[in-house]
Amino acid sequence: MISVGEATEQIRKLLVQTDSEEIPINRANNRILAEDFYSERNQPPFDTSAMDGYAIQSKDAIPKKVLKVIGNIPAGAEIPEITIGSGEAYRIFTGAPIPLGADRVIIQEDVEASKNTIRINDTFESNPFIRPLRGDFQKGFCIKAPQPLKPGLISLLAAMNAGMFKVRKKPVVSIIPTGDELMMPGTAVPDNKIVASNIFGLQGILENSGAEVRILPIAKDNFQAISTSLNLALDSDLVITVGGASVGEYDLVKEAASSLGFELSFYKIAMRPGKPLFAGKKGSTVLIGLPGNPVSALVCGYVFLIPAIKYMMGLIDFANPRKKARLTTPLGKNGDREHYMRSIVEHTNGEATISVHERQDSSLLKTFFNSNALLVRPRSDHPRQAGEIVEYMELL
Repeated sequence: MISVGEATEQIRKLLVQTDSEEIPINRANNRILAEDFYSERNQPPFDTSAMDGYAIQSKDAIPKKVLKVIGNIPAGAEIPEITIGSGEAYRIFTGAPIPLGADRVIIQEDVEASKNTIRINDTFESNPFIRPLRGDFQKGFCIKAPQPLKPGLISLLAAMNAGMFKVRKKPVVSIIPTGDELMMPGTAVPDNKIVASNIFGLQGILENSGAEVRILPIAKDNFQAISTSLNLALDSDLVITVGGASVGEYDLVKEAASSLGFELSFYKIAMRPGKPLFAGKKGSTVLIGLPGNPVSALVCGYVFLIPAIKYMMGLIDFANPRKKARLTTPLGKNGDREHYMRSIVEHTNGEATISVHERQDSSLLKTFFNSNALLVRPRSDHPRQAGEIVEYMELL
């Protein structure tokens, strides 16, 4: 058995990063920026009013002073040709350009307005309420790639006038469920059969990471059926088999993969759950074989598949971050496999505490549903007492 870290590195060596493609900004969410992007404009492109009010000269900001209103500047208007003088004001609105000669905006709540004049109140805000030219960014400002395209960055790119830009192509991932005992949800399932469940959780994990996922029909536990499914998936960037990876008489995935020309990189990992995991490659198609137990497959999805998809889309240094929390109950000595324990993390008064579910059987999906974290115990970890600090992964 190899360690989780070794398996992660071996998988990474097999992976091929996807090419780039140009897309419109309205399709950018959750993609990965593939090339640096440089702003075509300044933001703001001129000195801008931050509030509705009146543009004036600072020296006229005197309690009770009366100013003559000489014009009106709505948002989107051009800068007026007439320069403002002492004793004068322009009616101005949020986002409008500041007229020449003005160096502050007095908000409308701080004046008494009549038809053509304003009278400044006895007290008023000291803020000048002007957003300066290039106060946010300037022409030539660069967004470095690779970057995950989240809403804040997408808005920034839009402000930079990025109508189109290059992103990494979504890795195409095929999931192959295996097993005579499996049937798809929503069908008439007899008592001697099991509903295929983990493949849909894996689909969610993969799609949330940015992959394009397709689920192939269930492959029966025979060499020909599994070989046929693998052949159908050879045009994928990544093939995920679920089940058939252990050492039983009907665990035929490794044999079928080898017969098709996949070169296996490793088999079995010192982790719990998830020991019978393997990986290999044929051409540019990478194969990862996951165990069939529902929780084992999902844990492997969080530990191995999320970093794999992110890496394929250019996030070379991506890894599932470990966080720290205070243990609420004692734990006995851990065995010789790294243990990912379903847990609940709570935050109280700025401190994170973690409680481990008593039942950790890898078939218990309800326990997984009732968890928001995986406590990570190192191999041969010593007994832990309540109050000790331990590491965990979030289940996002």
